[in-house]
Amino acid sequence: MLSRAFTKPKRSFKEYGENSRSGSISKYDDCIVGFIDDLPLIPCENNGPSLSLKEVLRTSVSVMGENARGLTEKVVLSNARLCTLKRFRKVIVRKSEFGRRVEKLAQICNNCDYLVPITAYLYAKRIKLVVSDYYPMGSLADLLSGGRRGQTALNWNERVIIIESIARAISFIHGQSPETVKNMKMNVHGNIKSSNIMINIDLTARLSDYGFVQLADCVEDCDTKEKHATTHNIYCENLSQKSDVFNFGMVLLDMLAGVQDLSYMDCIVKLEESIKQGDIPFFEFHMKGKERKQALKVLEIALACTSSLPETRSSIHQILFDLTHLLKTSK
Repeated sequence: MLSRAFTKPKRSFKEYGENSRSGSISKYDDCIVGFIDDLPLIPCENNGPSLSLKEVLRTSVSVMGENARGLTEKVVLSNARLCTLKRFRKVIVRKSEFGRRVEKLAQICNNCDYLVPITAYLYAKRIKLVVSDYYPMGSLADLLSGGRRGQTALNWNERVIIIESIARAISFIHGQSPETVKNMKMNVHGNIKSSNIMINIDLTARLSDYGFVQLADCVEDCDTKEKHATTHNIYCENLSQKSDVFNFGMVLLDMLAGVQDLSYMDCIVKLEESIKQGDIPFFEFHMKGKERKQALKVLEIALACTSSLPETRSSIHQILFDLTHLLKTSK
């Protein structure tokens, strides 16, 4: 059984109002609860739990992740149900549009086995948030990082399950019709990365944050600026299917060899044949025979996805076909 410590102690967080670029609510959530009115969250599923703003703030126990777009927290409700709370820094749409978009995203997510279901949302003056399902195994980024720190690493078969799940999630999104609903692109994810891939107990994966880039902008504070200054952003942030495919390719390279720096890309392409021949150690996990052949094919797919020419990248539907064909014929 894989065990991970996925959460960090709670820290301060700046909330941004509809038209504000700054204005911290408070350093502690107890203070927030103390001076705001309690408001009911709007459920996104039939017979969903009745939640209130104060309940989710009071029962938030830890920070799972933080970036320039917002904060993600673990919530343990009074009935012991676990949820994930996403608080946005700067929402880019008005209240009615925010609600319409979240409800449309929830409708799609809650009908796909490979997307994280959205439970509820709230748009208030000082806080805008979305509540979704919680996954105790954490994210793909957590699992990969833990394995590199000496914890139980994912084996190849487990990685294959995750890879196929991610491809199916993206294919489901890219197949949405109509493609656009009232200025919102429904057939693009926009923020595919390992930290947005949640892992089930059976090691299947679900993609989170679908469409959230069309709800909120990034806002840099001192903490996020410092993080970005010391880390490489390997993912493409354009809102397009070709960018989704590129980011999927980067996730594959991270899963294969821990590639987290775009400066290595040209080197990998040049040394691809040497990697295939086994002259250069590349993969971060042990395998041989059939598994190595599969991994080399996945490497080819990853390099094709991350081509510098977007027009040469295959559609996710073709990529999914190639992956499933590869796995079936290799059994």
